[in-house]
Amino acid sequence: MARDLEIALLRSFVTALRAGSISRAAAALGHTQPALSQQLRRLESVVGRPLLYRSPSGVSPTRAGEELLPYADRILSLSAQALTETGRALTGHCGVGLLEDLAASQLSQALADLARLHPGATLEVLSVSTAEIREAYDAGRVHLVLDEVPDVPGPPRWTVRRPLVWAVGQGVDVAADPLPVVLFSNMCSWRTSVLETLERTGRRWRVAFESNSLVGVLAAIRAGLGVAALMPANLEPGMVCPDVDVLPALPDVELGLARHPRTDGDPLIDAVETALRRMI
Repeated sequence: MARDLEIALLRSFVTALRAGSISRAAAALGHTQPALSQQLRRLESVVGRPLLYRSPSGVSPTRAGEELLPYADRILSLSAQALTETGRALTGHCGVGLLEDLAASQLSQALADLARLHPGATLEVLSVSTAEIREAYDAGRVHLVLDEVPDVPGPPRWTVRRPLVWAVGQGVDVAADPLPVVLFSNMCSWRTSVLETLERTGRRWRVAFESNSLVGVLAAIRAGLGVAALMPANLEPGMVCPDVDVLPALPDVELGLARHPRTDGDPLIDAVETALRRMI
């Protein structure tokens, strides 16, 4: 008998990983926690492999979960786009400024899928410094900006909170004193909140490596130079902290979307904003 991946089950799976816990995902979806847990078990039964590691601090993907996540994201995105955009050809240009950590996630794939559905449309994704994004936004080249709330140009149309998790390199001792930390070198609210968390919990730390790019941070973690705070979507296999009690819980990141005021009513930009909101 053929097995199918139900949209509702995939949505529960993706929401649980994005939220970082079953309880937060259940609240976001309007389900009870037992009902959501049952849906996740049904999906694992269909796939035939465990998809989530469950712990008192939340959930993280197994290797099978990491493999399924990009497919689940694309299926959900394409399903939503097919329902809302079928029969309506979109044209024009939409520039999107994304925080680098988001540009490296499945959001870029969702935008590529949208562009494939509408060959008459041009989508441009920029992942550069906050100042450069702001300059492009003011010039009208970028119409949507999805970034940390303090860095979006103007009041956000909507906001969302997403968890951070510790990514630990091979062979790194998470009980080391001081703790070796891999950081983004730009002075952002993300970096500040992570260091304040360590200070507040009494953990001594030292900067083992800094980079102004996600590529550099990931390379340092792979090399076993230390620990870093990342969004769950950017974790690679083997990077999750094995002992949640050794490192302090990290604060959430608040993301917001700003939209250029001259784009109200533009159907292409409406569609891109909708896709971003669904995927984030």
